[in-house]
Amino acid sequence: MPSPTVVHDLDQAYLTIMQSRAQGTKWGLVPTMGALHDGHLSLVQAARETCDAVAVTIFVNPTQFGPGEDLDRYPRTWEADLAALEQHQVDLVFAPTIESMYPPGCTTRVRPSDVAADLEGRFRPDHFEGVATIVLKLFQVLPAEHAFFGQKDYQQCLVVRDMVRDLNLPIHLSFRPTVREADGLALSSRNRYLSDVDRQRALGLSRALAAAAARAHQGERDPQRLEALATQVLEDAGVDRIDYVALRDADTLVPLKELADRAVMLIAAHVGATRLIDNRVISVVASEAASQG
Repeated sequence: MPSPTVVHDLDQAYLTIMQSRAQGTKWGLVPTMGALHDGHLSLVQAARETCDAVAVTIFVNPTQFGPGEDLDRYPRTWEADLAALEQHQVDLVFAPTIESMYPPGCTTRVRPSDVAADLEGRFRPDHFEGVATIVLKLFQVLPAEHAFFGQKDYQQCLVVRDMVRDLNLPIHLSFRPTVREADGLALSSRNRYLSDVDRQRALGLSRALAAAAARAHQGERDPQRLEALATQVLEDAGVDRIDYVALRDADTLVPLKELADRAVMLIAAHVGATRLIDNRVISVVASEAASQG
């Protein structure tokens, strides 16, 4: 099984993709910060099934971390990542340096759409500006036809969606379902921070989402009651702090007065020293159709 081509230089990465595309190769791009898990690898598999060749980026982007966050201790597992990508037949791994992505004097930033203003945007004020900026730069350096993102970072998906739409970027986006452990815990690179006890408490996020979805499918339409239910489940699980529990319109993230059609519940909570996020789309129309069938 051939090893992926590892590229650190921006110009080399660009030329590799463009020369291959000129020969008719269709490329898929999977942006990551490394510390790969099965959620990332499901994106790689989706890219492999959709495209002729797959590029994966490994870059811990400093501009999306705020003061006091975990930039310095974010997991870096280069050898394991490369072995996993070889197993999944990735063609190109782009691993630039911080200095090459943000050379001296690089002060231009992308202001994300209004969908970034609340939730993560409220608790991590510069996060989505950093996300939008690095994703746009990666799209420029690696001009693939398709890019793949995981819905665990639901708000991020909408930020990228709006940027591609508003800036007329020539790339097709694919957002893939959250991959979970058998007990419901959403896969995350930060899960490796959790002790065994904290991991059990972290299950409160997925259980809170499941409880709210079940109550909605039973007929509850009041967003505040559903949020209160999810909050209670989190508190019962023993999480240390809740940043938000929010039921929003699935396409715009605006608050809802009443649950209707497609909504998404989003949660951010702290377990020990680890901040975790999770979400679940709740389709009232689908549940009502099933009950009538």
